[in-house]
Amino acid sequence: MIKVYLLLVVAVSTWVQSTAFSFTQNFGRVSSSSRLSMNIEVNTQKKDVNVGVIGCGRIGIVHLGAISKAPGVKAIIVSNPTVSKAEAAAQQFGVPSFTSDAMEVITNPDVDAVWICSPSQFHAEQIKACAENGKAVFCEKPLATDLAATVEAINACNEAGVKLMTGLQRRFDPNFRRVKDAIEKKEVGTTVMIKLCSRDPSPPPFEYVKGGGGIFADMAVHDLDMSRFLAGEDPIDILAVGSCHIDKSIEVLDGSEKFDTANCIVRYPNGVQAMIDVCRQSSYGYDQRAEVLGTSGMIATDNVYPNTAKIYTNDFTGNADMPYDFFLSRYNEAYVKETTAFCESLVNDTPVPCTGQDGLVALIMALAADKSAEENRWVSFSEVVESVYCKSPTDCELVDFGVFPEGFQPTADAAELLTPSVDDEKKETKEKKVAKGFWERVKGA
Repeated sequence: MIKVYLLLVVAVSTWVQSTAFSFTQNFGRVSSSSRLSMNIEVNTQKKDVNVGVIGCGRIGIVHLGAISKAPGVKAIIVSNPTVSKAEAAAQQFGVPSFTSDAMEVITNPDVDAVWICSPSQFHAEQIKACAENGKAVFCEKPLATDLAATVEAINACNEAGVKLMTGLQRRFDPNFRRVKDAIEKKEVGTTVMIKLCSRDPSPPPFEYVKGGGGIFADMAVHDLDMSRFLAGEDPIDILAVGSCHIDKSIEVLDGSEKFDTANCIVRYPNGVQAMIDVCRQSSYGYDQRAEVLGTSGMIATDNVYPNTAKIYTNDFTGNADMPYDFFLSRYNEAYVKETTAFCESLVNDTPVPCTGQDGLVALIMALAADKSAEENRWVSFSEVVESVYCKSPTDCELVDFGVFPEGFQPTADAAELLTPSVDDEKKETKEKKVAKGFWERVKGA
């Protein structure tokens, strides 16, 4: 009996050594069968991720709908200041609990992750509260209404070791995604020039524009982020101009709030340029297109229509209907894909596809555009980054450019304002394990 046992131990030991390299390459994932045809039972069943949703307005409802269809994720509580909206949302999607208090969502012991779909002014404090309570966070842009608070909110999550995803839904739109794929596959060669336009069907009311942060932070931020997404690099500097053509009543407002039309040129490494135009009114529906010129071709997107029907008459040839004229209709699929992507990250513990740093850089680009339009000059993005002074990762403030506290060494790199995210640390740990395994095998050879 002892001899049989020893033979089995030797056989298993030999198998483990022969497959060690395979284990390391697959980061610890074990095959369901060995070379000895030994069947190994591995429990791959995962616990559902329980989520809460703060805000049951239009965006919150879209995310709730996507969550309700995503595998491995379950909404267990929703909140809205007008509790009747929370109750209606809970009934619509079969959510067992609802409340008027966002903190009841954040502090619920059964909640693993929180979707923040509340007004922008509440985002930073709610993100920090989620981090304090150990909850992963999905937050619609912006993460905060100013740069210092954005850095604090991101670092709160990083310090707590919880995931944070920024909601920049255009990255998940199938049209823009196809352009990104073409760039990555070199289908049009090396990128030379990027063009983006974003024109809304009609201007928002005066009350919305006032205090909204201006056309660059409120509207063009999506296009600025998309230019970075397509370029695949961090930007260098920007030149922006703005004007008012549609709603003359906003001309009394401060800064870029008085603009309803704007243009930007963004410079990227290797001489790549991105040109962006935005306008708050387009008489023909949402006009949101992308074009990338490469060294061996060009790829461009068209607008999205409710259908593909066309009319042919003796005085007209074209689409039977106008492009979508409501952002939730235009980007509904993108919002769903965005939500599903974060759900998959939670369930499978994979890196989030749109990070807190992505949200930070998008805000920096918008602020630099604002500064450029105000001062009528090229503005380096490092100028904006250098205005952030942090006593600690979660205690930051803005200082006047060039007027720094004693001993303060400003950084020009946005990434240096942030502590490592939980996904960064896991990636580094895995890379160290792979390297360690390799050198252990070399030493043992």
